[in-house]
Amino acid sequence: MRASDRAYRALRQEIVEGALPPGAVLGEVEQSARLGLSRTPLREALSRLVADGLAAPATGRGVVVTAVSLDEAPQLFDLRIALETLAARRAAEQIADPVDGDTTGECFSELAARFEQATAKLSQGEDPTAYYALTAQLDAALDAASGNSYLAESLRGLRLHLGRLRRLARNSPARLAASAQEHAAIARAIAAGDPELAAASTVVHLHQALAHLRSGAPDSPDTTDPASTLQERPA
Repeated sequence: MRASDRAYRALRQEIVEGALPPGAVLGEVEQSARLGLSRTPLREALSRLVADGLAAPATGRGVVVTAVSLDEAPQLFDLRIALETLAARRAAEQIADPVDGDTTGECFSELAARFEQATAKLSQGEDPTAYYALTAQLDAALDAASGNSYLAESLRGLRLHLGRLRRLARNSPARLAASAQEHAAIARAIAAGDPELAAASTVVHLHQALAHLRSGAPDSPDTTDPASTLQERPA
């Protein structure tokens, strides 16, 4: 992997996870030393972050991490609903193809079963780290099965901004469990090769996710308290 790619991925992850918060200055000298590379590949990485909308030039400060607000959620979810329902529909259509569908269908059936298994533990307050990894696997499988590289690339870019937004939401075991069930329904519909059900299940999940993202949950920690632990919401 090129040095600029390594720097880009490292900084992108730190921004999405909140280790580099909004307003953080991405100074060339400091970041080059921290990441162990020269300033030329770092500049390339910073340019890519600016293109992603994760960073922006600031007069007198260089490049800084952009702000993020839950007010952006409705606009992002408008786009997400359009793209993910299309991806789910296309993935189900691919699986319905008798030539290539069997192996991919088994993959989604297995994912559905794993989401079902995760539900009870999540509702009991289990740490959701493994669950987030499972949702990432579903995203990757969906991108691959959709058969549209432009669609998959658009979704990957969108998920960067959604990942930042989710960190602003308060954690709820009940919502995590419900989200697991919704993901299971999506995976089952795709595995069955049912485009309409796959699209409908995706719409239901995304509307529920947006509602929770905007409202928060009564059983969650106070996000205004700096000592509170913010955990990324399920997508």
